[in-house]
Amino acid sequence: MSETATAFDFEQARFNMIEQQIRPWDVLDQRVLDVLAATPREDFVPPAFRSSLALADVSLPLGHGQTMLPPRLEGRILQSLEIDPGDRILEIGTGSGYLTACLARLGDQVLSVDIFPEFLEDTGRKLEAQRIHNVELRQADAAAGWPAEDRFDVIVLTGSLPEFHDGFHRSLGPGGRLFLVAGRPPIMEAMLITRIDEDQWSREDLFETSLPPLLNAPLSAGFSL
Repeated sequence: MSETATAFDFEQARFNMIEQQIRPWDVLDQRVLDVLAATPREDFVPPAFRSSLALADVSLPLGHGQTMLPPRLEGRILQSLEIDPGDRILEIGTGSGYLTACLARLGDQVLSVDIFPEFLEDTGRKLEAQRIHNVELRQADAAAGWPAEDRFDVIVLTGSLPEFHDGFHRSLGPGGRLFLVAGRPPIMEAMLITRIDEDQWSREDLFETSLPPLLNAPLSAGFSL
């Protein structure tokens, strides 16, 4: 098969992914859809899945018990955060780097944190290949939260919290949005938390899902909206 034919196949598969998986899950924000269409997901999946499951509606294993989120969930996360071009973004859980790349194309600056150095190294190479230069990659265990004095417009957790805690909400600037999934299998709740002012937040329950937990996530609840 020629390189041109292979490229065409991925382009068609990406179109099908958006039309058959992502749009039906009520992801209709055209800016988000354009970024998903322009970002080659097949370049971020583990090599063993590149030609078979790169654009399928499944979670993919990344190693260390971590997974790459299914495309429809990635699209829903990006839409729910309503990312503006000037936003500063914190991502907890770099993983494959695909969501990192999408965040970087929607916002201004991204700080992406992961506990596994090989994930960060792989993502750095992938982002460089995509000419994405507005991402800082940092190794850290951030499951318990992030320093409140470091403010972001958007924070996204790509793993779940067994119990909701208050380690991230104070790291939002006014008007900032936090996406997280909290709970335990089989049913967890995806939610969006918005900082209204210095001492007030709102919470919107978005949908039910199930995600592997962030490693070392605390097991005691600390905050309730």
